[in-house]
Amino acid sequence: MLESTKSRAGVLKELFGFLWKRKLWWLIPMIVVLLVFIALIATATTSPLAPFIYTLF
Repeated sequence: MLESTKSRAGVLKELFGFLWKRKLWWLIPMIVVLLVFIALIATATTSPLAPFIYTLF
């Protein structure tokens, strides 16, 4: 599991580095919001906190 987390962190670091180097920093907020929504959906489907997350929307 730790190896998978390191791999994902490396991919995200490489993506943000690429965007910053190519002067596409305006895309970074969109990607961050997308990642937050993905985390919310993953948490809402597998967590006992789901009823509380659904009330946000």
